[in-house]
Amino acid sequence: MVKVPKLKLDSYQPLRDVIFETLRKAIVTGEIKPGERLMEVSLANQMGVSRTPVREAIRRLEAEGLVTMTPRKGTHVSQLSVKDIMDVLEVRVVLDKLATDLAAKRIQPSQIKALETVHKQYIACLEKDNIEGAIRKDVEFHDIIYAASGNPRLVAVAGSLREHIYRFRVIYMKDSIIAENVLHEHEQILEALRNAKNDEASNLAEEHIRNQMESIIKTVKENTGRGE
Repeated sequence: MVKVPKLKLDSYQPLRDVIFETLRKAIVTGEIKPGERLMEVSLANQMGVSRTPVREAIRRLEAEGLVTMTPRKGTHVSQLSVKDIMDVLEVRVVLDKLATDLAAKRIQPSQIKALETVHKQYIACLEKDNIEGAIRKDVEFHDIIYAASGNPRLVAVAGSLREHIYRFRVIYMKDSIIAENVLHEHEQILEALRNAKNDEASNLAEEHIRNQMESIIKTVKENTGRGE
């Protein structure tokens, strides 16, 4: 039976939204794993709520592609296939390359300082074996670069992939050697941004995401024994 985190009720949010965000977070962080079945009655009983807001939350999760509803088989957390990874990260490569190119031309001193701070915090997380914290700092690092691009449309497009990419990060960053590689790649990107070398920065960003793609695909294949 799937176990869900305790609900953190917010008087400013409808119950269905709280349930949706609780389930979504559990899925994208891997707390509820791909393939696990989500049963309305069980989830409602665990959360101490009626089935209606749980049903609404599950439908929203399906719309985001995080769960799959199949007649006579029920609702399951969507599996991560190699094709899923390729589809999302092929787009991410293009977006990151463009965002980093623009950021190298437009980044402000305050944003460079913010990147340096987040980078140091990432290192601190690794030293404490705090992988969850390192994932958050990885997200922040790239968010700052997108903001520095000065293109809100680009930021919005990247945001539409956010939850899927976070799921991939969880897989990618579990390996401490890979987490160290991310550290070195961030250092190279940061240095190129400091020196306003847009071609170098964008190429490093592209290589960074392609390395992620290769590692995640390898991990998924090893875990599933499948290559689809």
